Amino acid sequence: MKDVARDLVFKDVILDGLASIANIAQFVSFGPDLIQRFSRVRGFPPNHGFGSYREGIRALLAHCPDGTVNIRSFDPGSAKAGTFIYGKDADGAFNALSKLAANGVYMIVNETVDVEDGGVSGVVLGNVIEFAPGDTPRCVDQPGVASLDRSAGIGLLEIVYGFTPSLDFPQDHRVEFSIHPIRRGVCNEHTIIWELEQVRLAEPRPNWSWPNKFSRFIGDKVYGLLIAHVLGFPVPRTTVVSRRVPPFTFGKPTGTGEMWIRTSPGERHPGRFTTQSHWCDPFELLHREDPDGIEIPSVLAEEGVEAAFSGALIATQAGDPIIQGVKGKGDEFMAGKRPPDPLPPDVVRSVRSIYRRVMDRLGPVGMEWVYDGHQVWVLQLHRGATTSTARGTIVSGKAEYYHRFEIKHGIAALRRLVDEIRSRGVNHGIILVGDVGITSHFGDILRRSGIPSRIESTT
Repeated sequence: MKDVARDLVFKDVILDGLASIANIAQFVSFGPDLIQRFSRVRGFPPNHGFGSYREGIRALLAHCPDGTVNIRSFDPGSAKAGTFIYGKDADGAFNALSKLAANGVYMIVNETVDVEDGGVSGVVLGNVIEFAPGDTPRCVDQPGVASLDRSAGIGLLEIVYGFTPSLDFPQDHRVEFSIHPIRRGVCNEHTIIWELEQVRLAEPRPNWSWPNKFSRFIGDKVYGLLIAHVLGFPVPRTTVVSRRVPPFTFGKPTGTGEMWIRTSPGERHPGRFTTQSHWCDPFELLHREDPDGIEIPSVLAEEGVEAAFSGALIATQAGDPIIQGVKGKGDEFMAGKRPPDPLPPDVVRSVRSIYRRVMDRLGPVGMEWVYDGHQVWVLQLHRGATTSTARGTIVSGKAEYYHRFEIKHGIAALRRLVDEIRSRGVNHGIILVGDVGITSHFGDILRRSGIPSRIESTT
């Protein structure tokens, strides 16, 4: 005879067991008769018995940072999800519980955990951690999550949030978690565990790709530098002022004591927003360049490097690096105001060496770099190969008509031409006329546009 009781799944029993080994969201659970079953409320012993469901909910609300609770119902004999009611105060919770009990279901009342509080949610499994802001752990079922190896991902989150996420679980466990700037849960900690399950390990691998939801959240430039830093590559000491999380710092001192200010949009817009070699008010800068708070999530203050040579690197389809640069600072080179110089062999070797090391972890990448006479520093990092070639092709392909664009007209004019071609939906290409680096912002703009293009040198 089938053991029916064994097939019943009591979700509050699972939560009570999880609370013995991890910080979970505070909760009180009830049967269809409104009799309390379990409770985990900060300041009370495990499974403290409250006098009534009203008393239990009031005690829970008194310890909720957001001042509201969520209610979910479940039927132990059904795999179907029950009703979920979000963000209720005391009276709303009392009424909802009474109505649900009339349907003969079990109920869990737990503290509201705001997914929009600046934290992230995700999953750890094996050597992989995946997460996104503004969502529940189920975000991993959707595209756009940050996906890193476990140590790098936890190191990155520790830098951004200022504490180490409590995710020290065996690699054969699948862990659904969320981390929060404000401490929460039964143990009043930053990390909440929602589910913990031992699984047969399939050796998942991180994909490392960005832009993703988290890189857009903190800024593409910041995210790339964080990846370089947590993987052990030299990044100048950088302080990030963000719209969404408190300031944080990472990187290594360069010894100059000089500060560059760089905007960090959610996605790359080469040469569009401010980069300057002196301090300014970051909040005034954000207001001036992005008054609606849509495009630029952060500003970074980066210690300058004593630049013997500076430049950029892109990867071909075969993964080979194209390395260009100039003697001294590289801001005019990146803006297309200065052609590339011949680089000394030792500089090229140093840049190529760090590229190979980064590529071994991430695959083909592009980067901006500075060589100080001793080592190469990473100033920007982004993933992906290009169709560019050392012979001057920026984006391969054939066009019905080619616009000849002289670089003296500047980056803003090139953007307008790109926007015009896109808006018209025509198969037009662009020839850059002038002595400009294929790795400069001119090249970046055209690579991002996908418009067939090449460089025509005038020397």
